[in-house]
Amino acid sequence: MTYAEFFYEIKNRFMGTDISDIREHLAYQFNIEDEEAGGIFYVEAKEGQLFVEPYEYHDRDAMFTSDPDTLMKIAEGKVDPVGAFTTGKLRVEGNIDKALRLKEIIELKTKA
Repeated sequence: MTYAEFFYEIKNRFMGTDISDIREHLAYQFNIEDEEAGGIFYVEAKEGQLFVEPYEYHDRDAMFTSDPDTLMKIAEGKVDPVGAFTTGKLRVEGNIDKALRLKEIIELKTKA
C-alpha cells in the first residue's frame, strides 16, 4: 500500500464522524514509518468538525508515530491506542491529556 492509498483510507474512514460534542480544539500529527506507506498527516478537531489532511501540523497538541498496520488497526477500533503505546507499537509526544482524547474520536467513529 502506498502513502496516498493509506492516507485516503484513513481520511475516508474518519470524514463525516460526528464529533459535535467535542468542543475543545485538538490537533494531532501522525508519522507513519514505512518504506512504501511512510508519510505524515494530521487530524484536527475544530468547532465540532473533524479534518484529516496530508500535511504536517506545527502547532499540534500531540504527535503519534507508528507503522501503518498499527495505525490502521487503531483507526478501525481493533487496537486500543493506550495498549499500543504501552506495548511500544505507538510512540506519543506532546500533551498526554489531549493525546488520550484520540481514543474518544475513534470510539465515536466505530459507534457510527
